[in-house]
Amino acid sequence: MAGPVSVGAVIVPTEFDWSIIPGVGDSKQVSPLKRVAVFEQARQLKRAGKLDYEVVSISAKRIDRIGIAPAIKEALTRALTAVVGRQKQASPEVCVIKLDGGLRAPAIFPLQETIIKGDAKEPVIGLASIIAKVTRDTYMERLGRKVEFVPYDFATHKGYGTKQHRAAIAATGLSRHHRASFCRNIRLKT
Repeated sequence: MAGPVSVGAVIVPTEFDWSIIPGVGDSKQVSPLKRVAVFEQARQLKRAGKLDYEVVSISAKRIDRIGIAPAIKEALTRALTAVVGRQKQASPEVCVIKLDGGLRAPAIFPLQETIIKGDAKEPVIGLASIIAKVTRDTYMERLGRKVEFVPYDFATHKGYGTKQHRAAIAATGLSRHHRASFCRNIRLKT
């Protein structure tokens, strides 16, 4: 209901050893502490040149303007283009793209596979999901510490539609970080 949508893309070599980054899986099933640990391990592996990743976030304002599906598509395109573009030996024509759920990569990536519940089945999808979630959650926690957003308690619910968040919106109204299109059914204080 609040904050950006964030999409992660991860690129690994074909022979990548997933045992060096244990705990990768569906970001919604991995505990917050484990997600942060996996994210930190991924950062170290990125610095060591063993993998690369990119997270692109699209603002609530843009989501309201173009819709959530186009926003996710835009973020996915930008994340894939950035991460593949940084690799000398990779190109859109040769990279095998694995996507979660109903996602589709741009047509310039001909080798793509969409996997239902892919974040639980494919480590590369799970890692991209964890990196995106930790990035977004960290952003929402920082935002929640700013005085003007304290009433919403973003640090607790990260902008999701909890009962507490809905009550805060009803009492305080929408902030500039809320997705107005997602909050239409909340009766605001007048």
